Amino acid sequence: MLKNNTSVEKYKNTVEQIKKVQLTSARNEDLLNMSNKLRKQALEGVEIDKLLVEGFALVKEAVKRTLGFEVYDVQLLAAVALNNKKMIEMKTGEGKTLASVFPAYLNCLLKKGVHILTFNDYLAKRDALWMKPIYEMLGITVGFVQEKMDNKTKKEAYNCDITYVTAKEAGFDYLRDSLTYNKEDLIHRPFYFAIADEADSILIDEAKIPLVIAVSTEEKDSNLKKVRDAVVSLGPFTDYKTDEYSHNVYLTEAGINHIESFFKCDNLYHEENLNLLRQVNNALYAEVLLKKDIDYIIRNNIVEMVDEFTGRVAKNRHWPDGLQAALECKENLEIQSNGRIMTQITLQHFIRLYENLAGMTGTAIDSTEEFFEFYDMDVAVIPPNKKSLRKDLTPYVFTHKEAKYKAIVEEIKKVHTTGQPILVGTSSVKESSHLAEQLINLEIKCQVLNAKNDELEAHIIEKAGVLGAVTVSTNMAGRGIDIVLGGPSGECREKIKKLGGLYVIGTNLYESLRVDKQLMGRSGRQGDPGTTRFFVSLEDDLIIKYGIQNIIPKIYLPKNQNEPLSNPIFIKKLYQVQRIIQGQNSDIRRDLYDYSTILDGQRQYIYNNRMKIFNGSFTDEILESKFPKLYENMKSKYSNYELSEFIKNIRLYHMNQCWSDYLIKVANFQEGLSLNITAGKNPLREFHMKLIEEFKFLLEEINEAIENDYSKFETFEITLDDINERYTPPASTWTYLVNDNSFADTIGLLKGFANAIGSTKSMSKTIFSIEYKYNKLFKKERT
Repeated sequence: MLKNNTSVEKYKNTVEQIKKVQLTSARNEDLLNMSNKLRKQALEGVEIDKLLVEGFALVKEAVKRTLGFEVYDVQLLAAVALNNKKMIEMKTGEGKTLASVFPAYLNCLLKKGVHILTFNDYLAKRDALWMKPIYEMLGITVGFVQEKMDNKTKKEAYNCDITYVTAKEAGFDYLRDSLTYNKEDLIHRPFYFAIADEADSILIDEAKIPLVIAVSTEEKDSNLKKVRDAVVSLGPFTDYKTDEYSHNVYLTEAGINHIESFFKCDNLYHEENLNLLRQVNNALYAEVLLKKDIDYIIRNNIVEMVDEFTGRVAKNRHWPDGLQAALECKENLEIQSNGRIMTQITLQHFIRLYENLAGMTGTAIDSTEEFFEFYDMDVAVIPPNKKSLRKDLTPYVFTHKEAKYKAIVEEIKKVHTTGQPILVGTSSVKESSHLAEQLINLEIKCQVLNAKNDELEAHIIEKAGVLGAVTVSTNMAGRGIDIVLGGPSGECREKIKKLGGLYVIGTNLYESLRVDKQLMGRSGRQGDPGTTRFFVSLEDDLIIKYGIQNIIPKIYLPKNQNEPLSNPIFIKKLYQVQRIIQGQNSDIRRDLYDYSTILDGQRQYIYNNRMKIFNGSFTDEILESKFPKLYENMKSKYSNYELSEFIKNIRLYHMNQCWSDYLIKVANFQEGLSLNITAGKNPLREFHMKLIEEFKFLLEEINEAIENDYSKFETFEITLDDINERYTPPASTWTYLVNDNSFADTIGLLKGFANAIGSTKSMSKTIFSIEYKYNKLFKKERT
């Protein structure tokens, strides 16, 4: 058993106790009365765990009466594990959504609220409405939150016993609460219990993404066109280079000289040229590293980011500040106005606000250590209800992409003639469109699911299992919809099973093995047959980007051929590269967490002070002690309530503004981390020391700004109307990825990962040589 893994054997006795509770003869009103009694006991202090058997039995009976389902033993196992705050691994199609109802019901009895954190708005609404009859039979209220809901509707949903909401929107609403001026406008209650669905995507893959609240400004970079002209005149290798994994791009000495000559400036790194340097770096990053139809698409003349984990458009997500504008300039689009960041929090730190946390996913084992390290959660693997009959065939490895695509198309053509449904998982919009075009040329009808039509997601996926279906999709991670053989109606289901079930073809290996497993998991649900096979080449982006040539000596790299490589050593080494990349990404996530911990503590301090202000427990005596005449004058003109509101709003306003300015300072500190590396200092320690020092100044600046307002108000430089006009919480929100700027790249350098690869280069080549000859000698073949 892996470290931090929990055996579910100990839960089986509890499952048997639940099954012994007989409620078939009870009337519906009896179930409601029993539920109300359990709630009364919970509110009187009876431990939740002591109510589990009867509570779960009630839910089990309600499921049967409302949805007509018999709950599987494995679903009850999963429910008990979730109630014990575990991260459960439960395969696709095994009923995670239903399993989560049990602990959600039990923990909502305390009237503190339970959040089911979903991956997208569609799933939040679907699951809430789907499970609603169960909850209502037991007297439990359920709501769901959608991105475009108004605050009043959201607040009503959050005040329900159970709320289905995306992790991101819950985080955004928390940030909106941290900027509001009135206690009545707070949307959230304190965070009690959350169950994260598609938990590896939410808690691991997207954990480092900051949720950002920003306000639009009228400032625009008028110099960007000229900067891009300068950047496109640079030459690769001579004027700029990328790091080993193309995570970052940087100017060479020749490139620096070229830019300085172009803009007629003496020193690009002088303080007066730092804005120009930032613009050049952003333009260079956009030009060299961001690829259209891979990293982003253009739709309705707007740049839309493509989520690297799901292949879908990441709604309301931008790249950081100037990088977004540089990309718009690259694509000759209108450059949008800059945004002033008011506050932010990473998903990881937001989710840690919950007092209790559980999670469920189809692929948890590969992230066991991270779940334990970041969230103090053990992984519990739930066995399938029926033994899997899926066949995972050994991947085909080709020398070049052209041979790979030719083989994929031939495989689809051959299988399609039988009527067996096929799902093809691709890595990008560009690849999915390219493959679909080839199939159409062969008169093979196919459905395409990618970032350009992801609004049709549910409709396309539910038909991917019908007879003769061919579906080409970008990454399937977090899609949350089962592919049922025969579709929703089950038409020709038995025939499809005889054909072998759903055939899943992967066109690439991903940076995360979990993503590959999620694609494979779409086939063979609930004991159905299925087949999976990956088709990869030595020219795939993953291999080129991370340099397989460092592991496979040139002497063993074969010349281009149309047939797959027969020696299994090649796929073994591809998996080795994948594991190395997984380790690197895991290390970067750990370091990002370390870097953001101090900042998050400071954000929480500011937030807690806001709550103290709302609750009347924060003492603000600046007006009374430093401006006594103004204070007495206002006391005579205004009521105590009006005066307290005046004092409160001025403090909240300057807390908001000063915190926003502070975040800009922090961003500048991050950009300067590389200077600490070259100076031989510990960047993490230097960064933390700087934050602690600057935070003291921040608290002083808030008080100074408040005093300045009182002074101007006293001398009639500003009026009460001027002050009141400022109290409008921002409405514009977006997110951006940390690793799309230099911060994560710097952290990657700190780990010395590239050096580690380089130091083992000769050893890897020696090992490869031995394994290659061994496999060739004994003619190990693919299965």
